[in-house]
Order: sequence, then structure tokens, then C-alpha cells
Amino acid sequence: MRAYRVAYDGRPYAGFQRQPDVPTVEDELLDALGTLGVTDAETPPGYAAAGRTDAGVSALAQTVAFEAPEWLTPAAFNSELPAGVRAWAAAAAPERFHATHDAAARTYVYHLYAPETMVADARARAALDGLRGEHDFHNLTPDHDGTVRTLDGSLVRDGDFLVVTLEAGGFARQLVRRVVSLVAAVGRGDRDVAAVERALASDPLPGPEGIPPAPAHPLILQDVTYPSLTFERDADAAASARAVFEERHVEHAARARVAGAISDSLG
Repeated sequence: MRAYRVAYDGRPYAGFQRQPDVPTVEDELLDALGTLGVTDAETPPGYAAAGRTDAGVSALAQTVAFEAPEWLTPAAFNSELPAGVRAWAAAAAPERFHATHDAAARTYVYHLYAPETMVADARARAALDGLRGEHDFHNLTPDHDGTVRTLDGSLVRDGDFLVVTLEAGGFARQLVRRVVSLVAAVGRGDRDVAAVERALASDPLPGPEGIPPAPAHPLILQDVTYPSLTFERDADAAASARAVFEERHVEHAARARVAGAISDSLG
């Protein structure tokens, strides 16, 4: 068994998990493995992934594991992957290792656009503090089972952004994005801090008080922790990934500047 760290730009995809008739990150990975001759089945033996990121969510350390030949380095894997999906590290994994079930923790980072003129840091931190610890998050996910989670998190200002880091053993669907949505609403003053206590109460929130998910594209699956694995960085594959994402960063920075220039001129 081998485990691979995979970074990807999630914006072109309808999520990580393979689905009929829409492009997904898992499609790209499994198609590449088929083309490389690693498997002639739908999935290679032992295949599993760390998590199922939503449509538009990106990753630095998505992890997939399966029975792989020794020659399948991250760079070899990348030879059949599109530019926006890059393997960059690998680890030998014990027999029967499962990338989903053996993960000890998952860390997500959300880059929330929140200028100080719009969002009060102290209020946002107070909201996040209220959400930390073990709670039933049934009002912050569409899931009906597995809603009790132990959440840790932090919030750091970086210019006009609040960087919200959330960690748990696992996350219910949309939980990260709804937590961020609630923190942002309290920070803006759209909701009071007591809204956190109401969201964590046993009673369902009425429709008007429901917490919608924050947009997907500022969210990154930053890390997945496996105590039994030691990942080795593939220098060539990591350099390839860095070049791809630097190019996309420059491209979107230029687009943002053009949009800002137009907006300023119309003001």
C-alpha cells in the first residue's frame, strides 16, 4: 500500500468524489491510474481517500491510498493528471491501511474576506470560541447522523482577510462552511453572539434563522494527520505543483486588479 498527498484547484470540479455526468477530482485520479496501467478495474485494490471535499473546495493534502507499484512516484502519477491536480508526496502504508478511517485529524483553512471596516475581529473570535469543543452540530449540517463532533479552531487576521483554521477528527457535510458563515455573521453584526448558543441547542433552527454555507472557493483541505505514516516529498512533483499554483495566483491577481480598476472608475 502507498498513500499519496494530492493538491488541487477545486473550482472546475463538482467536488472530490466521483459522480455521474459531472467532472470530479476523483475522476481525474482514477482515469490517470487506468491510463498508467495501475488498475484495469474501476478502482485499484484497497483504494480510499481521506475526505470528500465539496464542489469548488481546493486541497493541499487530500490523501489517497491503494496498492501501487513501486515505480508510481508522485511525478509519475502527475504525468497523466491535469495541471490543476498534482500529487506531491508519498508514503509507504501498512497492509489494510484505509485513508478515510485511519485519519486522526483533518484540518481546513478558510480565507474569509473580512476587512476591519466590515468585520469586528473580537466578535468573530467570540463566536468561534463558542463553537469550539464537543457539540452536536445538527443545525450546521444537512446530515442527520454523525453530527456530534469535537471542533478546535483559530482565527488570525491577514490584511483584509481572516484566516479561519478548523480541526476535527472528521467533519459532517458543509460543517466547515456553515461554521465560517456563522462566525462571519457575528463578526459583521448581522447576528449576535447568542446566535452561537442557539445554533448549538437541541431544537432545530427555524427557517429564517438557518445558517447557510459560506462560499466554497476560499476553502482548502490543508492537512490530514496519519500517525502511522511518514510522507516523503517528491522534489520534482512539488516543484511542478508550486509552478502551477503560482501561475494561477498571478492570473487571478491580475483579474482582481482589473475588476478593482473598473469598480473604482465607476465609483
